[in-house]
Amino acid sequence: MTAPPTPAPSGDRLAPWAFAAFVEANTHDTAYRPPVVDGPVGPTIVRNGRELVNFASISFLDLERHVPVRRHFAEGARAHGLSTSGSRMTQGICRPHQVLEETIARHTGKERAISFATGLLANIGFINAMSSSAHFDAGIEVRNHDTVFVVDRDVHWSIWKGLQGLGYGRGVHAFRHNDVSDLARVLDRVPARKTVVIAESIYSADGSMGPIVEILDECDRHGAISMIDDANGFMVYGPENRPYAREAAAIRERADFVMVSLSKAIGLEGGAIAGPAVAIDAFELLSGTSMFTAAIQPPTAYTAKRTIDVLAANPGIVDDYLTHAARLRRQMHEAGTPTTPTESYMLSVPIGNDAAALQMREWFVEDGYLVPVFSYPAVSRNQALLRLFPHAGHTEEQMDGFLRTLLAYRRRLGSLTSPPRFATPADGRRA
Repeated sequence: MTAPPTPAPSGDRLAPWAFAAFVEANTHDTAYRPPVVDGPVGPTIVRNGRELVNFASISFLDLERHVPVRRHFAEGARAHGLSTSGSRMTQGICRPHQVLEETIARHTGKERAISFATGLLANIGFINAMSSSAHFDAGIEVRNHDTVFVVDRDVHWSIWKGLQGLGYGRGVHAFRHNDVSDLARVLDRVPARKTVVIAESIYSADGSMGPIVEILDECDRHGAISMIDDANGFMVYGPENRPYAREAAAIRERADFVMVSLSKAIGLEGGAIAGPAVAIDAFELLSGTSMFTAAIQPPTAYTAKRTIDVLAANPGIVDDYLTHAARLRRQMHEAGTPTTPTESYMLSVPIGNDAAALQMREWFVEDGYLVPVFSYPAVSRNQALLRLFPHAGHTEEQMDGFLRTLLAYRRRLGSLTSPPRFATPADGRRA
């Protein structure tokens, strides 16, 4: 009997993928091997044993001061368990999911919502549901492979991932970032009967705010379905005293579908798609990312509903935060350090040179600050920027210290940090 061949070491068999060369060439360890965090994440963070002032947290409202989050989570766990123990379709949804989805539908102004374990799964599931074809034994079928998607070129990676394989230039078209005239040009040459336009309210990379009213006007003119990714705006914008009120009202009243994230203002995990009830009912089967995986943990859904209720009943929580973030933006401008020309709470500081931005990131850590850097391939080469989330728990001393430190770094690096010009929404050019 012939002995089976000795298998080659896994490293040798993986050689064609060039993983080792990729890691060897990547000199910035944190790009592929994240540091270890101890304790809760908040206005400060403990990484590898060091406390840093944290400008990276996407959970920015410091809700522990206003909502008994941990108590609600414990209540939800006791009443409903820690796990769904199956998908929505195999055994149903937990009561907290139903109540949360009803709450999200109410606050987005839509008929119904469906929740997902993450916002990424919500976006991928939406695209799959709108473009899939399926035939069921009962003779029921949908044929939507002819759907055409027209998207802002700077939409989140999850949307581009969902569009992968649909054929760029055939089933997928992009328009220049926040450029409504370019959107109109693309829609004019896309004669499809089933067209879906996707844009974001607040863009993650640079904090720019989408011209939602004008985008929805073009959708109306061309008979296109609209989907607005409101991950960064949900429960932040809306009241007339806040920035972006006109656009937030349009999302609520006119957008066909809205995606929301629970990891930003709500400070938890999960996402949802809200829209017409007939479509959301179909998404139960067609999205795939609700049918073939588990949902949000029941205590998370239980807590998210209560957090949304608190933010709705106590608008001062968000009002105070927006004032807090606006103060830092104003001080940065007064100090000659421009940010994106919007009023969003995300502050993006153009640096330009990729190497200079990565050097600044390391200096910030040495001096006690965690400041995220977006460089290539997250943005175009040498269009690097710092992307800051001011935290509601940051003290004035911490924010002033950050600004002084940033100004010192800019002087130290000199011409390497001469910033690129940020485009305004009317420019139609990428920052």
